[in-house]
Amino acid sequence: MTPFERKVLTVVSRIPVGRVTTYGDVARLAGRRGAARAVGNILREADRPGLPYHRVIAAGGRLGGYSSLTLKRSLLAAEGLTVTPGRVVGFARIRWKGK
Repeated sequence: MTPFERKVLTVVSRIPVGRVTTYGDVARLAGRRGAARAVGNILREADRPGLPYHRVIAAGGRLGGYSSLTLKRSLLAAEGLTVTPGRVVGFARIRWKGK
């Protein structure tokens, strides 16, 4: 695993319950602004049980890629978020930008 991959997974592990962040935010927090696509690829291949992959969404509150958008919607709803078929409602209010 590369240092960047480790950083990405560490950032994802810190996303609080009931909050979401974007692939771009994760890239920025991991030290590579503009590497949103790389973050998506890392998350697609990662197999760390217990990480909240579902809390990483596309820009503007869209759900973005995930193996099952139905599962992603269900997991986010279980955390108290309102989710339409394609996006998280109130994205700006619940967006986590790290510390």
